[in-house]
Amino acid sequence: MDPDRITSREIPATIVPYGEQVTIPEGTRVTITHRLGGNFTVTWSGGMAQINGVHADAIGEEAADKAGDREAGAEDHVGPPDEDKVWTALRKVYDPEIPVNIVDLGLIYSMQVIQEPDSGEYHVRVDMTLTAPGCGMGPAIAQDAKYKVEQVPGVACAHVDIVWDPPWHQDMISEEGKMELGLL
Repeated sequence: MDPDRITSREIPATIVPYGEQVTIPEGTRVTITHRLGGNFTVTWSGGMAQINGVHADAIGEEAADKAGDREAGAEDHVGPPDEDKVWTALRKVYDPEIPVNIVDLGLIYSMQVIQEPDSGEYHVRVDMTLTAPGCGMGPAIAQDAKYKVEQVPGVACAHVDIVWDPPWHQDMISEEGKMELGLL
């Protein structure tokens, strides 16, 4: 675990595992427990929360530049997005409590690149699940996945649905994920 940090300003955050939005006040002592996919999971007197990487400067880390997340030359991209790059983007998304990305956790059930007939734009549709139906972080994880997929050149927009069929179980975790979790 990292040494404690003192917040230099108010920080919007998401309470883990409930998904409620909160503001961590300036001058609050926090401890970074995870650095995952550009976001930070911290503990503080209010519990555990996820801080988006754009606010990292407030905890003494380098802030992500959301405007610069899109790959260089993305504006000039022609044609469909590279599906491998979409999967790479999804591998940058984490449940803030589990240090394995959502792809290796087996949470992604499908990913489709669809060309819109009217506009010719390419949209990405993702069906994902969560490790437990009561996970309040679901909307935050889905929003992070949507954002990261939309940074892939050629993707006009992404739609991420949380589905429950089939129910997730540990056998869906990839070999790499199982190794990271110490299950092998």
